Amino acid sequence: MSDDLKTMYKTIMDDHFAPAMEISFIQGGKRQTLVYEKVSWTIDNVRKGLRYGENPGQEACLYRLINGNLTIGDVETIKPGKYLTSDIELLQSGKHPGKTNLTDADNALNILRYFTDRPTVVIVKHNNPCGVARAETLLDAYSKAYMADRIAAFGGCIAVNRSIDKGTAEAISNQYAEVIVAPDFEDGALDILGRRKNLRVVRIGNIEKLNTFVGQRCVDFKSLIDGGLIAQTSFAPKTLTKEDLLPAECEYQGKLYTISRQPTSAEYEDMLFGWLVESGITSNSVIYVKDNVTIGIGTGEQDRVGVAEIGRDKAYRKLADRYCFEAHDMSYNDLSDPEKKAEIDKQVNEEKGGLVGACMVSDAFFPFRDGIDVGLREGVRAVIHPGGSLNDYQSIDACNEAGATMAFTGQRSFKH
Repeated sequence: MSDDLKTMYKTIMDDHFAPAMEISFIQGGKRQTLVYEKVSWTIDNVRKGLRYGENPGQEACLYRLINGNLTIGDVETIKPGKYLTSDIELLQSGKHPGKTNLTDADNALNILRYFTDRPTVVIVKHNNPCGVARAETLLDAYSKAYMADRIAAFGGCIAVNRSIDKGTAEAISNQYAEVIVAPDFEDGALDILGRRKNLRVVRIGNIEKLNTFVGQRCVDFKSLIDGGLIAQTSFAPKTLTKEDLLPAECEYQGKLYTISRQPTSAEYEDMLFGWLVESGITSNSVIYVKDNVTIGIGTGEQDRVGVAEIGRDKAYRKLADRYCFEAHDMSYNDLSDPEKKAEIDKQVNEEKGGLVGACMVSDAFFPFRDGIDVGLREGVRAVIHPGGSLNDYQSIDACNEAGATMAFTGQRSFKH
């Protein structure tokens, strides 16, 4: 890459956005106004907001809500002053953050807010998680999330819900990441992370209060190419506990179809874990989780069979890469020894990419059984999806034939 091309990524764009912004909703003569202020940071004596937008050449600005309350129907949106990503504290940053750094951090917190009971790590790349895990220690959760997709984690955003200790800091500093977001850092952790000079180290104290954001809504805006705006209230999952799940049953041509086997406690846990991770993934999506770790994430596809296959194929590839890295300290793609590769392939195929006993999660119903069969053929033993298809009976039959279990959420979880 020439020096001219490299400078494209180093350029700090001029920002011509106004220092303040107001958005008013007017109905029946009543006005509700949200007031925002522009956010900036001083880095190396340069006071600046966002570095640039989604790409170099796009100006961008972060606005923080500072005043106004908004009620839409029976939904009351988040009040000013309850900040997360819009008020980050940059403890270390070789460069000003860009738009994608903040949106990755925001979506990581969007997922992380549902998992406050145990140490949990969410690694996001291009606004989708590539690895999510919860465990008894933060280091274990980070290691599992990272190894779930080590390749995609390169240059990603890591968000955690516990103060970063020195052991976790060591593990993170051994990899390349763009952003690390945490509620705090134990003594010595920042010195370790400082080895990565361009790593943006972010502290957000409200991560410790993330559970208070569950069910809270804001207004989502989508810009159209002609300047038009779509406004919607943000998504809030209703299924948070196993008591919120619906039985997998339906009636078809006068016959009642029901699931033969109820989920075990471990399956319920993976179902709920996967469903809440799913809320932060671009649709159409199908993911696979096992023991509170994502093992195959299929995102943004046009058909449900295809995305189920992508998630399955990624589970195989990522497990092969993990075994290769653990045994030979290199990527599977860089391994040239055919015998060693054959050894790894054999192990991965025997374990069916780690999918045996896994849970399959879909953000919308399966219109036919062909999508669900993709996972069942690999040994999936639990399925969770919204239900509501005319052909739900096919999915129920498919699970019963495979000895798998299934539950419905009664709520679609699309994200575009």
